[in-house]
Amino acid sequence: MNKNDIYEIEITGMTHEALGVGKVGDMAVFVQGAIEGEKVTAKIIKVAKNYAVARVEEWITKSHGRQEPFCPVYKRCGGCSLQHMTYDMQLKFKHRVVTDNLERIGGFRGIRVNQVIGMVDPMNYRNKAQYPVGIGDSGSIAGFYARRSHTIIDSESCGIQHHGSEKVRSAVMDAVRELKIPVYNEETGEGILRHIVTRVSYATGDIMVILVVTKENVPGLDRLIRKLTCEVPEVKSIVLNINKRRDNVILGDTVRTVYGGDTLIDRLGHLTFHISPLSFYQVNPVQTVVLYEKAVEFAGLTGSETVFDLYCGIGTISLFLAERAGKVIGVEIVPEAVDAAIKNAKVNNITNTEFYCGAAEEIVPRLYEKGARADVVVVDPPRKGCDAALLETMVKMQPERIVYVSCNPSTLARDLKYLTANRYEILEIQPVDLFPWTEHVETVVLMSK
Repeated sequence: MNKNDIYEIEITGMTHEALGVGKVGDMAVFVQGAIEGEKVTAKIIKVAKNYAVARVEEWITKSHGRQEPFCPVYKRCGGCSLQHMTYDMQLKFKHRVVTDNLERIGGFRGIRVNQVIGMVDPMNYRNKAQYPVGIGDSGSIAGFYARRSHTIIDSESCGIQHHGSEKVRSAVMDAVRELKIPVYNEETGEGILRHIVTRVSYATGDIMVILVVTKENVPGLDRLIRKLTCEVPEVKSIVLNINKRRDNVILGDTVRTVYGGDTLIDRLGHLTFHISPLSFYQVNPVQTVVLYEKAVEFAGLTGSETVFDLYCGIGTISLFLAERAGKVIGVEIVPEAVDAAIKNAKVNNITNTEFYCGAAEEIVPRLYEKGARADVVVVDPPRKGCDAALLETMVKMQPERIVYVSCNPSTLARDLKYLTANRYEILEIQPVDLFPWTEHVETVVLMSK
């Protein structure tokens, strides 16, 4: 098998990254854009020792779950990788991803996973956009990175972003070109404007704009602010984020508000939250409420329990839990997020919460040594999952229930394997689709001692 060879391939499965899987002889071939059940002719674009990667040249038979992508730059953009699937098929695909990871990594054979809870309207759901800025053939551009690269695809619209974010992007880029503000060159490290980041309140329509720059003195900043706030009156806050690092991390540690307030106010259900520029906040507010309500349901609170909420962010899940618990202790490593969590508790007149700043794997063992105990532990870790020291302390505390909220089925399966080996059993697994048109899926798991 050689690069550029063309083969007829029957697609018999799919990877967790949504590549179609087929065989040519004994060689596994991963086919971009193909769906299980299809038959295609495909061109080989990469050959490795035990597998090859191919691209569809022509469909011989198509799946009933195939549709035309709604985005004009879908094939180049690295964002929404499942637009070629109907939404119903995406939900089935994500259900299988969760089940497969639990079986393959966790060793949970034949485990029952509830059907994925999807969105009624899975469009324009994102409350946060991150537009990299750079130089294109026609000058300064802003859009999204191409798949598996840092090449910027110039894009004025996106079917999953809030329309307010698109208005901000256009207004900022018009000002950049008019005022000749130097944009960042990733290769040389020169230039000023690196990213345009927006956060939108779905409750109020207000927008926070974060301009990621390499230095505090931005030429023409006052004129840019006037132009942006005039053209997009929904903008209530503009923040400079200083990032001088030569890496792929978008946001730096230093922020300076140059217009309006320091936070954006949003609501989830009946609770109000103040969101700061560096705070983690779920990007899909509609499905976030579904996710959190499921977590609260799984917690089974009666009003007297002490609950630990680990990786609590700005206190979103904590406050949902606090309304039904005796006490909630939140732990979060980002100082700004802890400050926001304390403020959010006060704003909502919730008095039965405590928040600690630090790594959960360090804070929780310390609290345990001082005698703290939890009836219920709710954990919502980043993609890498829970630290081993944290899992060990959770087991030592022996809470009656553990509610594990996961954004990564593989690390979820790994951590569940540890917990079930230490006298916890899985009672229910509920995936929730927070990221339509992408391969990502959130999962809430209820465990009992």
